[in-house]
Amino acid sequence: MKKWLLASALPLVTAGAAYADEAKIGVILGFTGPIESLTPSMAGSAELALAEINESGNFLEDVTLVPVRADSTCIDSAAATAAAERLVTTDGVVAIMGADCSGVTGAVLSNVALPNGVPMISPSATSPALSAAEDNGLFFRTSPSDARQGEVLAGILGERGISSVAVTYTNNDYGKGFADAFEAAFKDAGGEITLASPHEDGKADYSAEVGALASAGGDALVVLGYSDQGGKGMIQASLDTGAFDTFALGDGMYSDALLADLGSDIDGSFGSVPWAEGEGAEKFKAVAEAAGVNSESSYTRESYDAAALIALAMAKGGEPSSAAVAANILDVANAPGEPILPGELGKALEILKAGGEIDYVGATNVELIGPGEAAGTYRYYEIKDGAFETVSFK
Repeated sequence: MKKWLLASALPLVTAGAAYADEAKIGVILGFTGPIESLTPSMAGSAELALAEINESGNFLEDVTLVPVRADSTCIDSAAATAAAERLVTTDGVVAIMGADCSGVTGAVLSNVALPNGVPMISPSATSPALSAAEDNGLFFRTSPSDARQGEVLAGILGERGISSVAVTYTNNDYGKGFADAFEAAFKDAGGEITLASPHEDGKADYSAEVGALASAGGDALVVLGYSDQGGKGMIQASLDTGAFDTFALGDGMYSDALLADLGSDIDGSFGSVPWAEGEGAEKFKAVAEAAGVNSESSYTRESYDAAALIALAMAKGGEPSSAAVAANILDVANAPGEPILPGELGKALEILKAGGEIDYVGATNVELIGPGEAAGTYRYYEIKDGAFETVSFK
């Protein structure tokens, strides 16, 4: 991630500089748009971590963390850029938790974060292209790249004995990157893709797209889209026409809203979504549920971890600045150090204040690799009786 560029990318902080009593953290997610059913829980999880830091009383002296929300829309890069600019220039945020969808995340990174030296941690932007994005050491993500999810989903289809599929993907950076990764992995394993075709979000009728895919054939339809928009529309049109009755779903399709709308009509379908198991995941579930946050929605764990890392990096750097966040994220995220789980952020601050080292494990078994992104694990699930049931973890 070219961490050595950090000194030239960020403004110098002079000795004895004075800081405000509030450190604002931007929370930019698609509160409107194709994943709007997911983002309230994502934002709530991020803000839960910041509240935990504040309530501990162990953060930087006289400094309170304040989240400031902004709408990325998920799909409108111009709107996301404008929203991020307001966060930086008007609200004065020192770091950004977000953005969410890959295209708008790339736009915010290149148009706002880089020019202003503001670090950002995305909990859910998974496009493989972001691994190579020019970032001057400012971009991190707690979700794994779809380069890996493509392999995981292809492997699941192999396990289920499905060797021929049609693929539909949302026509943006996320959908295209995921589709390319899946297609390469599925073909390498001997599978056949009868047709891979994009779909646009926001349409009222997807019968033409489904008709083309049905004509090409396949034992299942792979849907790499959004649960509140075109992905759901493609499934509904498939069910209405009898084109497909089994669907393999990418992470953007995992939502309670999809089950509420389609229910048992998609029983037998299955998919993958970044997830975690173990003590950290259980701790997060307990902390989130006590605060009234839906811990079982997608990317909630990653959002909590992203916000926690921002705050802990700030604490390790000893100041509420963009430079402190960017310079210390990898140090607090990885070994060596005392393992830190959800609900233990106050303990982490005590260790840092005493000059010790922490290894933030968090809700997702955080380990930032390569260009500052998560290695990650995936939940392989199946839909039974209108509900998501875990098959295994990958």
